[in-house]
Amino acid sequence: MYTTTWCGYCRRLKVQLDQAQIPFAEVDIEQDPEAAAFVRSVNGGNQTVPTVRFPDDTALTNPPLAKIKEKLAETDNA
Repeated sequence: MYTTTWCGYCRRLKVQLDQAQIPFAEVDIEQDPEAAAFVRSVNGGNQTVPTVRFPDDTALTNPPLAKIKEKLAETDNA
């Protein structure tokens, strides 16, 4: 999950993922230029966070927890 330290939506999503026991790695796009470039590439040039990247290299921007669970179920069944 791509984040920034000041993003309230990121903090909320991290809590939800923890509560749902969904493991994730956090990457601060303000500290990692390559991560920031990826986020821009999937968000029309914007550094919008949280951006969640999945094992199949797709991404969702500011997704609700239900969408993350749905996407993970799809990739598990692929």
